[in-house]
Amino acid sequence: MPNTVLRCPTCKTIVTSTDADFPFCSDRCRRIDLGKWASGDYKISAPINDPDVLEDLLREQSRRNRDEDNG
Repeated sequence: MPNTVLRCPTCKTIVTSTDADFPFCSDRCRRIDLGKWASGDYKISAPINDPDVLEDLLREQSRRNRDEDNG
């Protein structure tokens, strides 16, 4: 298998797929990235195209609206 080389998403240090913390250069950078996801700094902005997921979201939104109306 070829050795993949890319940059750590946190600090931009070059890392290879054989590094223990790949795709990060260290556990510290991995935790910083996780913290950004947990705090909402990162967001997935692509629309949801899965019909089952969309149906579940619409059902949940409808339930919330009924709950608010019933107060």
